[in-house]
Amino acid sequence: MAGIVEKWKKFREPGYPGKFDYHWGMVIDLDRCSGCEACVVACQAENNLPIVGEKQFALNREIKWIRIERYWQGEYPDAKVTFMPMLCQQCDQAPCEMACPVFATYHNQDGLNTQIYNRCIGTRTCAVYCPYEVRYFNWYTFKWDEPLEQQLNPDVSVREKGVMEKCTFCIQRIRQAKDHAKDRGGDQRVRDGEISPACVQACPTEAIVFGDFNDPDSAVSKAAEDKRNYRVLEKLNTTPSIVYLSKVEQHG
Repeated sequence: MAGIVEKWKKFREPGYPGKFDYHWGMVIDLDRCSGCEACVVACQAENNLPIVGEKQFALNREIKWIRIERYWQGEYPDAKVTFMPMLCQQCDQAPCEMACPVFATYHNQDGLNTQIYNRCIGTRTCAVYCPYEVRYFNWYTFKWDEPLEQQLNPDVSVREKGVMEKCTFCIQRIRQAKDHAKDRGGDQRVRDGEISPACVQACPTEAIVFGDFNDPDSAVSKAAEDKRNYRVLEKLNTTPSIVYLSKVEQHG
């Protein structure tokens, strides 16, 4: 499947009606992922995710914008495990956007599948239409006891009961980088490597690469050309903006 970035060339063509200013995306190397869940903890801290508690977790009401899935092969003592970070795939043709009755989720100018919390009425239709199961419903308005409320990120809103939420690629960091690029002058474009979402920043093995797919010279575009590349459930034509690199199998 080499040449996967070629499928997105239309978004770089001048005059294309759906052309994005940027096309943010990720490449996740499963051969590097150790399943440590540092990305999960970093995401929780950066985006003000609550601890729902044991009882709510047992009811499948957890709120984790990124989770580590485990896939086992073989039996003990020759069992092998593959870890797969799963988060919002930021689909270019997202089913959740078509399903939302109030247009609370939409595609912005950066190719991101965004969520407007004040518009969301909590029908959970988007979660039903999402084939990746990466949208989460707020069953309660969670509170942080003192002094834990001081750890909340002031750049991210604290969601209330009755709204859907999901990964945003740390859009607050994207906006900050774009503001800095504007202040810098010149072409006013964000340079490759200037944005690092929380999960990317925390990954100890550098398994996740983030960047602009509109830039063919970016690290993420080059990483996506690896011969191990694939996209999850690509046959559904959702066109995810996350590319995975399969784990290298060693034989003999």
